[in-house]
Amino acid sequence: MKVTHVVFDCNDLDVVARFWGALLDLETTRRDADWLDLEPLGDDGPVLSFQLVPEGKAVKNRVHLDLDVPDIAAAGERARALGATPASEPMGENPARPFQVWYDPEGNEFCLCTG
Repeated sequence: MKVTHVVFDCNDLDVVARFWGALLDLETTRRDADWLDLEPLGDDGPVLSFQLVPEGKAVKNRVHLDLDVPDIAAAGERARALGATPASEPMGENPARPFQVWYDPEGNEFCLCTG
């Protein structure tokens, strides 16, 4: 088996895909009325996809992306400028390797993590 897609349910394909595309520097490769794909994550990674759904997000995600960044403060400011909001303060057991939870424009959680 191989993971081919990581799919986000969303109410606005364009808003959410624009955020993730800009944050990860990925272009749109497919757009239908209820589905949008970005480029694969890495050389042989899965495609980040977005599926239009009628219901809104109601509870914490059961799956989320961890994004490795060299500086969570700088990455957080970039994420905020693109429409994300912080869900927590930087935290972690090792102060030299903090992480921080964020929400994308529709409330999907993701973490900015240092190596």
